[in-house]
Amino acid sequence: MKVAVIGGGRMGSGIAQVFLARGDHVTVQEPEEEAARRRIADGLAIAESKGLADRAEALGRLVMGEVPPDAELVIEAVPEDPALKARVLAAAEASAGEDAVLATNTSSLSIAELAAVLDRPDRLVGLHFFNPVPVQRLVEIVVTRATPPEVLARARGYAERLGKTAVVVRDSPGFATSRLGVLLGLEAVRMVEEGVAAPEDIDTAMTLGYGHPMGPLRLGDLVGLDVRLAIAEYLHARLGPRFEPPRLLRDKVAAGELGRKSGKGFYEW
Repeated sequence: MKVAVIGGGRMGSGIAQVFLARGDHVTVQEPEEEAARRRIADGLAIAESKGLADRAEALGRLVMGEVPPDAELVIEAVPEDPALKARVLAAAEASAGEDAVLATNTSSLSIAELAAVLDRPDRLVGLHFFNPVPVQRLVEIVVTRATPPEVLARARGYAERLGKTAVVVRDSPGFATSRLGVLLGLEAVRMVEEGVAAPEDIDTAMTLGYGHPMGPLRLGDLVGLDVRLAIAEYLHARLGPRFEPPRLLRDKVAAGELGRKSGKGFYEW
């Protein structure tokens, strides 16, 4: 199978890696090609150490460049900027063949609104992967009223091909996972803001008391507090005051304390 991934950051590289590990031919479109290739190669090295991939053979099926016209699946994985995503998807539709499925990895933006720029909005579906992609087993498939059964069936097939479990969610702000996850994360931030408990204790309570693999504050640091704030602001605008970002979250982002990628968030990294 031939797959194109637009965006070679953490998510895009992870998506490319899992398709390469399954034996597919993957094209990655990313301005910083060398950085993206290095991320993918490093990820494949880890997979190889676990017996899950042949790094050299997989890298032989990786191409850095534009979306090829014979790609069966094109996945957009650029930052959560609606205008940017719309431009990227419109360009992808112009490059890809008529039978290609277009997918967006957005974690919260409206699929229908992104699809509005396309000549054939019915072939855009949400394929929401989770970070880190090679480890996380879930793919959230987001469908609109225009999504035909055959596109949904193909989306399910792609998830199953990767050994992932798929859940199907109707297009709505935040879908299922971001809507619930962000709400929990925002309340955890408010608890820190109000002095209810330290971040470490809040996270420990959720991991040991509720069986979460990671507490909401550590997860926020991993995802990026700037990303979490942007999603919260979007959901606040769409769904109301229960998603209003706490002042502490805004202050941390303004101070550059974004989590792991900046070295400091609710934790030191």
